[in-house]
Amino acid sequence: MSGKLAVIGGGGGFIGGHLARRMLDRGFRVRSVDIKPLEEWYQVHPEAENVVADLKDKDNCYRACQGADEVFQLAADMGGMGFIENNKALCMLSVLTNTHMLMAAKDCNISRFFYASSACVYNADKQTNADVTALKEADAYPAMPEDGYGWEKLFSERMCRHFREDFGLHTRVARFHNVYGPFGTWDGGREKAPAAVCRKVIQAKLTGNHSIEIWGDGEQTRSFMYIDDCLKGIDSITHSDILEPINLGSSELVSINQLVDIVEGFAGLKLKRNYNLDAPKGVRGRNSDNTLIRKYLNWEPSVSLREGMKKTYDWILGEYQATYGNKPATATV
Repeated sequence: MSGKLAVIGGGGGFIGGHLARRMLDRGFRVRSVDIKPLEEWYQVHPEAENVVADLKDKDNCYRACQGADEVFQLAADMGGMGFIENNKALCMLSVLTNTHMLMAAKDCNISRFFYASSACVYNADKQTNADVTALKEADAYPAMPEDGYGWEKLFSERMCRHFREDFGLHTRVARFHNVYGPFGTWDGGREKAPAAVCRKVIQAKLTGNHSIEIWGDGEQTRSFMYIDDCLKGIDSITHSDILEPINLGSSELVSINQLVDIVEGFAGLKLKRNYNLDAPKGVRGRNSDNTLIRKYLNWEPSVSLREGMKKTYDWILGEYQATYGNKPATATV
């Protein structure tokens, strides 16, 4: 692998920053591209070529892909449920990024193109119960995905398929199920449930205000995948013969109330729970059926939620104290 150039669209983001580190450690040269100013990147690796550019622009995509061997397209305007439910048009605009990156990858003769899709592509009718049947890949059709963000992901999956079928571009697609871990968003409104719960519990502990707001009734269920499992999955899927979109997620189902229980245990306290039934909460239940990934790779994400959440909690605690001391955060809660 030594000397190959990997392009990471969204390299300044949470997953992209971790992926850049993994590819560098594997001996790749890395070109990380992100729209954010460099000082706002989650991780900056000096060994990489770090480029600030908007990948919705076609010319920037061609420049990004020039001379590259592999492309990992993670760039998207997205966030937690509070963001994607209130910014549907912004989420849909990521179709421009995916279209132009696919065009550039084809014309630049990229050998492998990985696209980061989402479990939000799945039919909402199959996610109405907290005690959900795990979602298998075929459950994306007939299509009724998450409005905005989910439609953008499903449409882009189809583009990857047709670029493979029509042009011979080796596209690989993984449907992420709620990735979390250190070096991610933990305040500001775009954070996902694991980070939001960590921040809220930390704030309650440090300020002495022993209460927490939970979006919904807390009985909605999800599975959450630790970043190390996500990186292994991306690498393995990209370099596999898997043609169809495939789940990449943990199958360890948990309710939001149970997630709060876990984090309260780290903090050593119990909080008064205030349920905001009007807040964005997404589907009632979602879990990953890992039958296919076990079949193809003889592997599935295996880091336990408690282990991954402890690492995430410890990292957010340090970030919170460095930012706020013992004062309450002003971020959206």
